[in-house]
Amino acid sequence: MSDQSTNSVAFVRTEEVPASAPPSTATGPVKWIKDNLFASVGNSILTIVSLLVIYKVLAGTLPWMLNGIWNSNSLAECREILQGETGACFAVLSERWNQLIFGFKYPADLYWRPSIACVLFFFAAAPVLFFKLPRKMLIITGLFPFIAYYLIWGGSIFTPILALAGVVAGYLVYARFVTGSFATGFFGGIAAAFAVWIIGGYILPDVEITEGAMRSVPSRDLGGFMLNMMLGVTCVSLSLPIGIALALGRQSSMPLIKYVCVVFIEFIRGVPLITLLFVASVMLSYFFPPEATVDLFLRVVIMITIFSSAYIAEVIRGGLAALPKGQYEAGDSLGLDYSQAMRLIILPQALKISIPGIVNVSVGLFKDTTLVSVISMFDLVGMIRGPILASTDWNGVYWELWLAASVLFFIVCYGISQYSQWLERQLATGHR
Repeated sequence: MSDQSTNSVAFVRTEEVPASAPPSTATGPVKWIKDNLFASVGNSILTIVSLLVIYKVLAGTLPWMLNGIWNSNSLAECREILQGETGACFAVLSERWNQLIFGFKYPADLYWRPSIACVLFFFAAAPVLFFKLPRKMLIITGLFPFIAYYLIWGGSIFTPILALAGVVAGYLVYARFVTGSFATGFFGGIAAAFAVWIIGGYILPDVEITEGAMRSVPSRDLGGFMLNMMLGVTCVSLSLPIGIALALGRQSSMPLIKYVCVVFIEFIRGVPLITLLFVASVMLSYFFPPEATVDLFLRVVIMITIFSSAYIAEVIRGGLAALPKGQYEAGDSLGLDYSQAMRLIILPQALKISIPGIVNVSVGLFKDTTLVSVISMFDLVGMIRGPILASTDWNGVYWELWLAASVLFFIVCYGISQYSQWLERQLATGHR
């Protein structure tokens, strides 16, 4: 009996059997493919059809791209090198890259100026886009527009200094009176800025360009993708605060302000952007004094900003309408006035809700900057359709140029989209 007990105890395990690995069909890539691509008969058919389409597209484009020619002086020379084989003539990008980026009139020896402005833009945008960075970096953000103007356009240094002085004076007046009344501080700041600009314009003489000064470049010499970036960044930056003001004005209890904002928003949203660009090119100069020569770039910025601000206003109005009434009552219960409640309670929540819509308008606006080519501004599309394709050396090159333009716009728009998704995750926009 004891021997049997001893033998039975010897077969009792003192530790658990280690878990076996799951079958290959229940985990890893095989499971993902099964669940996402072949989960049903319909999904399997769609997957097979999609793979066939991808194969056909890649089979036709990859040999064309991989057999491309990057070094030649003309399309005819590209065809001689290919000797009848299929291949792209990417040499047009190698030879005309400077015109695609900077336009064909911007001086080649001054390319370093917009290049430095582009690098400074990332430093200036960083503290605004990534709020965890030191707030002291906002000094770069505030100075960037004036530095960029002087780098790109050149001319007298007193012009950006005078503009900066007007902005500083306006901010000081606004900060002094905004605690008593928002309207007093806002309009007082605008009046102070214009006063400095007008007085400075009379006091400071026109400084002629002398030796050692920054060479002046007129706006008509701007072009290429640089022009698209300048229009996109400037118009988006200006349209956001204007759109906020229009959205608040549309919800105002004052009938005059409300109806003016409603008429403005509905009229602008009902007019195509290309119509406004023709107005900027032909008619807008008639609204300024006869002796004033308003730059075409400034007129285009005004019209595109007006157009995009109307759409952003409707996006923000949707965010304001999505907030429950209790949020507005919370400001009243705390004893906050209208400007304080909007600045501290309402707008932060409404802007978080409106992030996807604002990004959508911004991406659409950046792509719509290509419409300036219809008013003889040689942006990236204008350069392709005009000087490059009109030249005898590259007449007939289409796919290579449009592919390069698509890649440039895709990089910028995809970057904006990814940043917006990151910002939504950081701000927990999902209302859990």
